[in-house]
Amino acid sequence: MKAAVLFEPKKPLEIRDVTVDKPGPHEVLIRTVACGVCRSDLHFVDGAYPTPLPAIPGHEAAGIVEAVGDEVRTVKVGDAVVTCLSAFCGHCEFCVTGHMSLCISSDTKRPRDAAPRLSLNGEPVNQMLNLSAYAEMMLVHEHACVAIDPEMPLDRAALLGCAVTTGAGAVFNASPVTPGETVCVVGCGGIGLAAVNAAKIAGAGKIIALDPVPEKRALAEKLGATHSFDAMAESTIPEVVELTKGGVHHAIEAVGREASAQTAVKVLRRGGTATILGMMPLGSQVGLSALDLLGSKKLQGGLMGGNRFPVDIPRLVDFYMRGLLDLDTIIADRMPIERINDAFDELRKGDAARSVITFG
Repeated sequence: MKAAVLFEPKKPLEIRDVTVDKPGPHEVLIRTVACGVCRSDLHFVDGAYPTPLPAIPGHEAAGIVEAVGDEVRTVKVGDAVVTCLSAFCGHCEFCVTGHMSLCISSDTKRPRDAAPRLSLNGEPVNQMLNLSAYAEMMLVHEHACVAIDPEMPLDRAALLGCAVTTGAGAVFNASPVTPGETVCVVGCGGIGLAAVNAAKIAGAGKIIALDPVPEKRALAEKLGATHSFDAMAESTIPEVVELTKGGVHHAIEAVGREASAQTAVKVLRRGGTATILGMMPLGSQVGLSALDLLGSKKLQGGLMGGNRFPVDIPRLVDFYMRGLLDLDTIIADRMPIERINDAFDELRKGDAARSVITFG
């Protein structure tokens, strides 16, 4: 199969013919239809986060089930599916206490002494984030995908696998928004725009979007933001605090920078919660001051939006089919796999919302 392989950080991905194994027990072979281009992949491509190489990035995908291994119970051949990097075992402490997105069990991976799922010229190719979706086929554990409504357009469905699950999850799961509460979203890329849209669905009162790019602020307003400001302007934080009469109930950071995380903390009201979604550079730190703590402000991470994706993703599909979730606006461009490096270049510029790689 054709796949985009990362051999060395800070080098372009190479399109190679990679061999994918047959599905084993609890494994699903998926024909990839679309895969979003996420900044999380860029962190690995640019060497900000270490990962075993060679590897195939890509983790925000949708496709059609081509084959299933023994004991697979959750999907069948022909199903339309969305994949999710937060594969779960189903029986560890995290899973059984309802925190499936935190599962790190090796049970969803092949044993070290087994044949690799992916190989190139007889040598193993590492599977990145449980999926490796920049490829014509994906071989994954059945707990890394979920069947969806076959009427759902798969280029839009792909975004549900990360950007929307994470952004909407921050609103619905990690820091549940009560109707009428105020929300500030810092960063209007794919995740941030999904958070804005979810806040509208949740019935938030004022929804404030912060981003330095005017076009992104305009997209946020189209998706439900009631107000938007230049995130880099010195007057923005006091304006948000004044507009919301003391600060927002929920601040969601969707960039992955210390400065934007601190902005999320600074726009909170007493008792408010800041949820950090972005992958910040290793070694970064964000904190609360003594006055913040005295004001009962809260700071938390929100890995993958605290999702329970087998339940959440079909619901998000339903939101789209009913016209509540606007995925069309989030997609900036569609490209073939041969243009994957162009897609990363666009992401580095930071001007576009979300590019999607399409197959076939």
